Amino acid sequence: MAKVRSIFLSDIHLGTRACQAQRLLDFLREYDCEHLFLVGDIVDFWAMGRRGVYWSAPMNTFVQKVLKRARHGVKVVLVPGNHDELLREHVDATFGDIRVHREYLHTAADGKRYVLLHGDEFDVVTRYHKWLAILGDHTYAFLVRINVMLSWLRRHLGVSGYWSLAGYAKRRVKTAVSFIYDFEESVVRDVKSRGCDGVICGHIHAATIKQIDGVTYLNCGDWVDSCTAIVEHFDGHMELIEWGASPPAVPEPSPAQVQLPQGTGTQAAARGRVEEPVREHEAA
Repeated sequence: MAKVRSIFLSDIHLGTRACQAQRLLDFLREYDCEHLFLVGDIVDFWAMGRRGVYWSAPMNTFVQKVLKRARHGVKVVLVPGNHDELLREHVDATFGDIRVHREYLHTAADGKRYVLLHGDEFDVVTRYHKWLAILGDHTYAFLVRINVMLSWLRRHLGVSGYWSLAGYAKRRVKTAVSFIYDFEESVVRDVKSRGCDGVICGHIHAATIKQIDGVTYLNCGDWVDSCTAIVEHFDGHMELIEWGASPPAVPEPSPAQVQLPQGTGTQAAARGRVEEPVREHEAA
């Protein structure tokens, strides 16, 4: 198991058929951490209210795994999103050693300060036109269902690699691309005004790490389509993990050399020596 300082996850959408809980479990079996941050839309109350509850065994195992890590000393922080906004009524409460915050200020091992927020407050569609957001949610869910069938067909035809119809649509549709850029710039403007070094968010299901106007912008992506996460190494270095569509290939260790496990996209590497955790402070 690769040891990292922090793991950041968002947009898991537990309670829906689109949630790829088993792949998330595979990821967590390969990565151990001192801090686990759940950055919104972890449980999809929207979908469960409209389409009924779908709760699989892997989803149940994921919840149990998070609670177990919290009991064994992992610092777990939940920042609710718009799909689990009911949890915002319990900000500053603690559930089974999991702390709920509206936002959170995380200090990385290298001293850089990152604002943790879901990001829906910077989405004018979600804030002012909820019916349009729900329509978009239905459309995205439909594309994901089609993508499941396409993935099955590609596997049976022997086509290698992972291809996402929903991701392709987001990249090709001009309004969607424009929305992503507007969202990123809005988030960065707010974080820069606070004097912080970066932001870690979710919401738009577009995983990335980039520099925008002197601010480090990190988006965790999702566990519906892309299966991505952000990890912080012990030197403060942030890495985007693309877990992809298949379980990781774990090499068999030999007596002479023990190899670290690999994800489908990025090698898991816990860099540097283990240091004492830097004290973290809640966002104002």
